[in-house]
Amino acid sequence: MFPKFKETVRMGALELNFLLDGQDTAGTLVQFELIVPPNAKVPAPHFHVEVDETLYILEGTLTQLIDTDTHELKPGDHCFIKRGTIHGFNNLHSETVRALCSLSPANIGPAYFREIAAVINAGGPPDMQKVLTIMKNHGLEPVKQA
Repeated sequence: MFPKFKETVRMGALELNFLLDGQDTAGTLVQFELIVPPNAKVPAPHFHVEVDETLYILEGTLTQLIDTDTHELKPGDHCFIKRGTIHGFNNLHSETVRALCSLSPANIGPAYFREIAAVINAGGPPDMQKVLTIMKNHGLEPVKQA
């Protein structure tokens, strides 16, 4: 019997419960349950240089930015975010969101999220220069919104 989750990483109010990482999939896939409480601080809009992302909503309503379009994703909804596509998300509703997130290939895995969590959870305002460096080191590019 497999454990329910391989690892849990908490970044502020966000929780990522890893089901699969690159070691499980020969580097082809990372998969985790994403928990987003209402009004949680979330990552800034960004794009992945070499990684595609798929989201499937299990509970709640996720407000998802893809390029310049905003979508309200509800349970049963899904979206595919091709590498190079600007995206971001929020939970603007009263119910916690649970989503299944898959990243392929497995370039952005638990190590990335642990590094970001160490900066975000350090206390006080996060060192954004460290956050940006970690993002770039793992193939994520932040985008300034107009």
